[in-house]
Amino acid sequence: MKIGNIDFEKNLFLAPMAGVSDVGFRQVCSNFGAEGCYSEMLSARAMMHNPKKTVLMTITSPKEKVKIGQIFGHEPSVMAKAVLNPLLDKYDIIDINMGCPAPKIVKNGEGGALMENILLAEKIIKECVKASSRPLSVKFRLGKNSDKSLEFGRMCQEAGASFVTLHARTVEQGYSGKADYEAIARLSQSLSIPVVGNGDVVDEKSYQNMLKTGVSGVMIGRGAQGRPWVFQEVMGKKFKGDKMQVVKEHLEVLRKYYDEGWLTLYMRKHFLWYTQGVQGASEKRAEIATSGNLQQSLQILQQLLK
Repeated sequence: MKIGNIDFEKNLFLAPMAGVSDVGFRQVCSNFGAEGCYSEMLSARAMMHNPKKTVLMTITSPKEKVKIGQIFGHEPSVMAKAVLNPLLDKYDIIDINMGCPAPKIVKNGEGGALMENILLAEKIIKECVKASSRPLSVKFRLGKNSDKSLEFGRMCQEAGASFVTLHARTVEQGYSGKADYEAIARLSQSLSIPVVGNGDVVDEKSYQNMLKTGVSGVMIGRGAQGRPWVFQEVMGKKFKGDKMQVVKEHLEVLRKYYDEGWLTLYMRKHFLWYTQGVQGASEKRAEIATSGNLQQSLQILQQLLK
C-alpha cells in the first residue's frame, strides 16, 4: 500500500482511540509492527482557542513509523485551519474523523453525525484537501443506523481523500454486535483509492478474514488494548517476551510528559487490560482499579505477569 510517497509494508494500523492512544501506547504498538499510528481525536476548534490542552495529545514518539493526526469538527473553515496548525506539522498524514459514535460528538454534528450530512462532509474534505500538502484520509462507519458506506466512500474519493478507513458498524451500534465484513468488501471493490478495514480484528484468524475482503490495510483498535503485541501475533509470530517490560516501556514514555498523580489514575485502565486472561488476576483487579499508588500497582502487575 502506497500513500503519496509513503510505502507501507505490512499495512497495519493502530486505531485512534480517545483516552487510550497515548504516545507510550503508540510506541509499544509500533515496536510490534503497527506501521501507521493515529493520534487521539483532536478537536479542530480546540486547536484554535485552547492549544495548550492539545499540545500533550500531539506528542509523538520517534519510534512511530508513520504518524497520523486525526482531527474532528463540523466547520469546513475551522477544519482547514486545523490542517495548517503547527501542532500537526510532525504528522505524515492527516485523518478526518467522520465516524465517532460518542453521543457528545454526534450531538454537536461531528464524527458519525456527518454521515447524515454528506454535503457538509464533502465540503469539509474538499477544504482540508485544498489546505493540505500531505495525504488526507477519512475514517467513517456504515452510517447512522443503516449502510450508507458505499455512497459515502465514493464521495470521499471524489472529494480528494487519499484513502479511507471503514469501521463496519453503524453509529447506533457503537461497539456492539459484529463488524460487517461484507460491507468492507463492497467498498474495497468499488473504490480506486485504498480502503483500510476496521472492526473485530483480534488475532491471526480474524486478521486473515479481514484480508479476504480485499482491503489494502487493516486497522486494530480494541484488540490491541493490553495486547500491543497483537500486531506481531496477527502476522503469525507468537509473543514470547517479557510483558512487564512492555508495561514499563509504556509507562516510562509517559513519565517524560505527565506527573505521577495523573498517571496513577490514567494507567489504571491500561494496567487492567494488561491483566486480561492472566491466571489469578481476578482477585487483584479490584486493587489495581482502586489503587492510589502507582508503584503498588506496578508491584501487583509484576507478580501477575511474571
